Amino acid sequence: MILQERIELLCRLGQYINSNNEEWLDTKERAFNQNQWFVPEFIESATQNIAQHFLQEQLLKDWAAKYKVSEALIHPLQIGIVMAGNIPLVGFHDLLCVFVSGHYAVVKVSSKDEVLIKHLVKKMYEWDVRVQNWISFADRLNGLDAYIATGSNNSSRYFEYYFGKYPHIIRRNRTSVAVLDGSESAETLSLLADDVLQYFGLGCRNVTQVYVPKDYDFVPLLNALKKYPDFIDYHKYKHNFDYHLALLIMGGKYYMNNDTVILTENSSPFSPVSQLHYCFYNDRTQILNQLQKDESIQCIVGSGLVPFGAAQQPQLTDYADGVDTMAFLKELTK
Repeated sequence: MILQERIELLCRLGQYINSNNEEWLDTKERAFNQNQWFVPEFIESATQNIAQHFLQEQLLKDWAAKYKVSEALIHPLQIGIVMAGNIPLVGFHDLLCVFVSGHYAVVKVSSKDEVLIKHLVKKMYEWDVRVQNWISFADRLNGLDAYIATGSNNSSRYFEYYFGKYPHIIRRNRTSVAVLDGSESAETLSLLADDVLQYFGLGCRNVTQVYVPKDYDFVPLLNALKKYPDFIDYHKYKHNFDYHLALLIMGGKYYMNNDTVILTENSSPFSPVSQLHYCFYNDRTQILNQLQKDESIQCIVGSGLVPFGAAQQPQLTDYADGVDTMAFLKELTK
């Protein structure tokens, strides 16, 4: 398959995602039934972002041109992809990179997120049988040419052991933060609530900690974080909420609570589901310099930074961990 054929197929996939095809609607329902964290609202958000920001012809052409992707690689390599499963289709971008670059993708899916990705690839098989040569699935990834693996800090050690001798990208735990100055409008804080609460806060691009100036008024933020009141009706979320609230009460720790989210002062950027950490700062420039050097931070949301409300709307060139996947794949062909 030449590059133009691959791009045309991806554009067709984007149109399919945007459709009300009965099979597609049924697949999204099955994905929710398999993983109760994948509520329909968030499946829709994830798939629509892929269709809008990834699977558009001109976007794909410009992206491929930036890396001088050849129409057809003379010697395509087999690239193993280990996908995470924290939010719907979180591994799609890696698959897209490998497919557009012209290499073969051998994918190990997460059991938490296999329904959507396998269905979309199956549709590509139906439209062009040659895709079966370019994208395949496997339970074990042995003897391949290179690897892209995403997981936790613990699983990354496993990946290093097995894949370390091959060209690789290995991703670890990451999260995102926001830096506020107290002048944010109600509309801006509402956008920040999306950055915090979409996907129940399970993504690496979710804001799990906010930095605020001394004497910050938390009331507007607490009000904005009521944006998803139905969360407390989801048993998985409510279990986390009740558990962490109980821990704070028993530990005698100060907290703020709006019946949807718990705010507590904590220096860790990683907060559990249902909780948002905050820290105070004196010098914005100093704290930004500190955060930009922190390898555990994926996005910094704020004025002049990642725009409020855009953390969960990555573009084609927003690479996880800041590692350029396309440049990595391009280098393999040299």
